Amino acid sequence: MALQIYFSIISFAVFALCTSAQNYFSVNFSYAGPNGPEKWGSLSPSYAVCSNGKAQSPVNLMKTDIVLNKQLKNLDRHYLPTNATLVNNIFNIGVHFEGKVGDININGKNYSLKQLHWHSPSEHMANGCIHDAELHLVHLTQDNDIAVVAVLYKLGDPDPIISQIEDKLVELRKKTRAGNMDDLIALGTIDVEEINRSSHRYYRYVGSLTTPPCKEGVTWSILGKLRTLSKEQLELLKAPLGAEFKHNARPLQQLNGRKIEMYYHPNHLHGTRATQFEYHE
Repeated sequence: MALQIYFSIISFAVFALCTSAQNYFSVNFSYAGPNGPEKWGSLSPSYAVCSNGKAQSPVNLMKTDIVLNKQLKNLDRHYLPTNATLVNNIFNIGVHFEGKVGDININGKNYSLKQLHWHSPSEHMANGCIHDAELHLVHLTQDNDIAVVAVLYKLGDPDPIISQIEDKLVELRKKTRAGNMDDLIALGTIDVEEINRSSHRYYRYVGSLTTPPCKEGVTWSILGKLRTLSKEQLELLKAPLGAEFKHNARPLQQLNGRKIEMYYHPNHLHGTRATQFEYHE
């Protein structure tokens, strides 16, 4: 049976950015069974685009669909240490930031970082290869346009960002097991600036949210640097989630003629190498 999921109205646009219990209403969705991804579009009129949309996410980043765009700019990001809160969104684990964290600039628009969350396994594939986890950094403009910076993970050394919150993830797991599903855990100051290192390549396309309501028009930037997290960290991210959400990756969606553009820093262009799909740097 699918677990009952609670959303605020604002969460429809920004991946559950609001967590005020007073504004919640319930809708069932899951990643398996009768309310699984293939049924999302029929669960609510607000979710119709999950089934009939033509620019949905995630997608497979195939080299045959990738074009080098020399007009793309470096993904200029500046993040500051700031206070944050750990949240069990039921369908994933998220970190919500208080105040101004930092911005990215895309096509002359400033998008402010509002929250981040993880999926496991990865939602996007890299040339047909699925990875162990995926991080989404969700940014908004003042008029609520959405841009997501995505990072793929493989198992290996611990991830420094997750390392900052490991103790709190253990606490969240305990609270969840005690039935306190809506408890928020203060994290203190969190620094995500480290995510900016060595990202001289990224892949850009326009898609959608990967959870209902599957809103389209989302600008995706998938970093070309594959990061690592430890097996223990991956288990901590899954532990607070119900059985039907431990595997919380939406199936791949059709490109429907969309092209994936690639940015490659000019200092790293050598012959035709930049037009080849090489996810590992």
